[in-house]
Amino acid sequence: MSRLAKKPIVLAGTTQVSVADGVVSVKGPKGTLSRPVHSFVSIEVTPEGVLVRPKNNSKLSKSLTGTFVAHVRNMAAGVTTPFKKALVLEGVGYKVELAGKELVLSVGFSHKVKLAIPEGITATIEKNTMTFEGIDKDAVGQFAAIVRAVKPPEPYLGKGIRYKEEKILRKQGKKAV
Repeated sequence: MSRLAKKPIVLAGTTQVSVADGVVSVKGPKGTLSRPVHSFVSIEVTPEGVLVRPKNNSKLSKSLTGTFVAHVRNMAAGVTTPFKKALVLEGVGYKVELAGKELVLSVGFSHKVKLAIPEGITATIEKNTMTFEGIDKDAVGQFAAIVRAVKPPEPYLGKGIRYKEEKILRKQGKKAV
């Protein structure tokens, strides 16, 4: 069993967790998140915190216990302080703009790439930096990965879209004889 699941998940004073009909819901000052619970995992709300236990002794049940502990912790953290992901756009002539609920990227293609921003995520743009913010860690990370996949950074010049804290391993170009 996961080491994380051996201790209860301690919640902030403003966070409430409820489990009903196989769905765990976390409510806080920033919003409400819910996620279906796998049938091999049981979640209990106690005065000490939230306990996640395996229902049987199978390997899958033990594996899912640690996964759901992480999910509940991320949900509890997200409803109190939103998660952020920052992306940097590098390249001559590369630009990004916000058009309503759409992100419009000009990254060296013959056309502009338009991406719809999902519900619950707010995007801010400052020069060449895009910041995505939301209470659902999965949704913020997934949308940031989709945007990065439009033009991943290339190893020779470093042009493309990268995470703010990401280091790009640069390759040496052709050598002159």
